[in-house]
Amino acid sequence: MESFLFQASLYLIAVVVAVPVASRLGLGSVLGYLVAGIVIGPIFGLVGSETRDLQHFAEFGVVMMLFLIGLELEPKALWQMRDRLIGLGGLQLIVTTLVVTGCALALHQSWRISLTLGIILSLSSTAIVLQTLSEKRLMQTAGGRSTFSVLLMQDIAVIPILALLPLLALPGARALARAQASENHATLDFLQGLPAWGVTFVTLGAVAATVLAGHYVVRPLYSFVHRARLREVNTALALMIVVSIASLMLLVGLSPALGAFLAGVVLANSEFRHELESDIAPFKGLLLGLFFITVGAGINIDLLMREPIRLLGLTLLLMIAKGLVLYLIAIPFKLQGRNRWLFTLGLAQAGEFGFVLSAFAVKQRILPDALSETLLLVIALSMFITPLFFILHDLIARRMVDEKSEAEADEIDEAQPIIIAGVGRFGQVVNRMVTMSGLKTIVLDHDLKVIQLLRQFGFKGYVGDPTRPELLKAAGLADARVLVVALDDRDAAIHLVRYARRQREDLHIIARARDREHVFQLYRAGADDIVREYFDASLRVGRYVLENAGLSKYEAGELEKLFYDLDRSAVRELARVWRPDIPTEKNEAYIARARALNRELEAALTNRFSDAHRKGETAEEPKPGQEISDT
Repeated sequence: MESFLFQASLYLIAVVVAVPVASRLGLGSVLGYLVAGIVIGPIFGLVGSETRDLQHFAEFGVVMMLFLIGLELEPKALWQMRDRLIGLGGLQLIVTTLVVTGCALALHQSWRISLTLGIILSLSSTAIVLQTLSEKRLMQTAGGRSTFSVLLMQDIAVIPILALLPLLALPGARALARAQASENHATLDFLQGLPAWGVTFVTLGAVAATVLAGHYVVRPLYSFVHRARLREVNTALALMIVVSIASLMLLVGLSPALGAFLAGVVLANSEFRHELESDIAPFKGLLLGLFFITVGAGINIDLLMREPIRLLGLTLLLMIAKGLVLYLIAIPFKLQGRNRWLFTLGLAQAGEFGFVLSAFAVKQRILPDALSETLLLVIALSMFITPLFFILHDLIARRMVDEKSEAEADEIDEAQPIIIAGVGRFGQVVNRMVTMSGLKTIVLDHDLKVIQLLRQFGFKGYVGDPTRPELLKAAGLADARVLVVALDDRDAAIHLVRYARRQREDLHIIARARDREHVFQLYRAGADDIVREYFDASLRVGRYVLENAGLSKYEAGELEKLFYDLDRSAVRELARVWRPDIPTEKNEAYIARARALNRELEAALTNRFSDAHRKGETAEEPKPGQEISDT
């Protein structure tokens, strides 16, 4: 008990000290965890052999992370990712495996060992990359979505890899490994005793059971537990769901992370999705942090000190080779600029599944122990260097020309009934009010900095030119109910309104106007509601002036409402006589009608309370609880 408490204290102290320091230095939390592990492990030797066992436990944090990612993805969104998932992810795995295998052959390894190394090192770190993308708010960029697609494909590929690796062992070694494994794992012995179709049937049955349980078991069970109104029981149920699915996947030889992701996708549309997220997120964060610490603590510092140049050289060679492959395959998939660099630098490392596959290859008598030690150290070093690559990406991104027109459009993976085009100061207020009222929106803006700022405050947005037809189609224009045009560019706003109206006669379009002339242009383009950006604020100021000039709040409010209604009607009438080919000051019909409308407005306002004032009376104040229209 004392030893456990001492070890727990060490890990917690390391986290509390190292991670905030790394974050304040702009290095990210992942690098802080890795440094903390190195300090308490190889440098001071405060933790020992239990680190490897603790790492297997901490890997469950990756499982939880993929479950939470699955909760954010609806099946429809997953289906929309199929091209990048299979095409980009599959191409990365195949090409990287061939390149690394070729490098290993050049270093005089046998073809069996070389191919094994190529397969293991083709995988990247799901834990580090997704954690860093989330911290830097890059998940919704085109580069972030492509990176996630590749990582997901790699997790799926672990299943056939585990089936393929034993075939690379020599026949005698394979039989010995199978005998030893069956002695220690009854389920594995059972599966190996089945014919090929039986293994396939059991595997597909486990996946089908996960999907069906998500629909028909978890929902009623969660409703039953929720009625107890005990937060700790809800948390226990959330953990039970993830642990049970992971255990089922392990029993049939599948990746527990993949099973958890699948379960998350199934539950993405459930009514208790957000509660599941809040219950699981703290455990995910702690376990992921613990996993990174164990990676740092598990580095073989003695081997590194004996051959630092060779090991660092191998690590950099691996990351450069993977980076070149990633950079080149990003070209046919139209990743450009920042997104291509994010994709390249983000996936250039080896991954945590490499630890699992390396140990599995040793047990299968494919890799010798000495080579496995070197492989594990190269994987750990590449993971340690990865946060530095993300810092390099930030530097490259800042050095690139930051013109609005050059910001690549994000990949939109959802469609909502309300589209907001333009999210400057005007659009932000609209989006906040609508989303905080419980409705969902799609926010589009061509300014990358604005979208990044929006994401920092917890609001979702996509980078791209809202006037582009393909972007509007991806955002769901065909099924949207409302389009809010809040663009700064006058001409772009008119163009967008005109295009949207041509596409959808039934779409309700609300547009922001800079002035009256812009109102007329938007009116002719087909906007339903047009709001002058300073009109409401000016009305509020005018109301305050009336209140402080002797009118009651009720009188000022009624005059404000009357002015709003009459001015809105007047603008619609003036739109009929306005001509875009004649300057306003030379349009005699427009000027004459404007003067007439101004006289009517003045008469209506001055007569509203004239009788009451002539009698020396004050208009009746509203009774308590009576609503006053406030525009």
